[in-house]
Amino acid sequence: MTTAPDYRLSHLQALEAESIHIFREVAAELERPALMFSGGKDSIVMLRLAEKAFWPARIPFPVLHVDTGLNFPEVIDFRDRRVAQLKVELVVASVPDAIERGLVQPEPNGSRNRIQTPVLLETARQHRFTALFGGARRDEEKARAKERIFSFRDEFGQWDPKNQRPELWNLYNGRIHLGESIRVFPLSNWTELDVWYYIGAQELEIPDLYLARGREVFERDGMLYAANDLCPPRDGETVFTAKVRYRTMGDANLTAAVRSEAETVDRIIDEIAITRLTERGATRGDDRVSEAAMEDRKKEGYF
Repeated sequence: MTTAPDYRLSHLQALEAESIHIFREVAAELERPALMFSGGKDSIVMLRLAEKAFWPARIPFPVLHVDTGLNFPEVIDFRDRRVAQLKVELVVASVPDAIERGLVQPEPNGSRNRIQTPVLLETARQHRFTALFGGARRDEEKARAKERIFSFRDEFGQWDPKNQRPELWNLYNGRIHLGESIRVFPLSNWTELDVWYYIGAQELEIPDLYLARGREVFERDGMLYAANDLCPPRDGETVFTAKVRYRTMGDANLTAAVRSEAETVDRIIDEIAITRLTERGATRGDDRVSEAAMEDRKKEGYF
């Protein structure tokens, strides 16, 4: 007696299939997309999904990185290496260059999150991008939970949470007028745990900062920051060595580490499975400005 084949997809396979469908739908509907890539875990997964979506052809759109000038050097090295491997075009929107030109002004608190927005919008206009893939997930933050997979943006790149299109039966409306654009979130239905399961299953390379190592840190506002040129300790802040890792890759001066023993992806999965605090809430100092910090930035055109 032969056993009937099982065609059911696992949870991870279903998420992968949905994301690949989204990539292909955007490529079919919209003229000039680009994939936003920061070198973090979500964009690493997105890049792998885009690779699968169009294999054996190359990814048919460029990779866009908004470089604040405050990135961890390890992340920039990883970005350049990964883009070279895939032979895709890299477009860099430079915040330091925009500061030098007078397009934006640095904020007193050292955060460059808000001033990334004009730089991103300028680059999107220059390259006439009609769609930008982002790695945001609904489990990550309250404002991101409101956003649709196809997030409509007006001619100023702004997001209105009350002006979003219905997405029934996985049908996506990419119709736009001149100057308008769509932000697309293929990982919207994924969780942080899903991302790490996928990284493990696909054996994807990740920056070493994600893995627990002994690192020199200091405590500020209840969080552990790496002591480096971009984030020097202030008077009264003591530098010590602790075994830590990073859950998210933001600017080095505002992204904190967490204590951890997870030296492998499997150990990271074990940690994430029992945590009850999102990575942004645990490690991103710039998101502690107010409850609406992320939503305010997204309304201005932030990704």
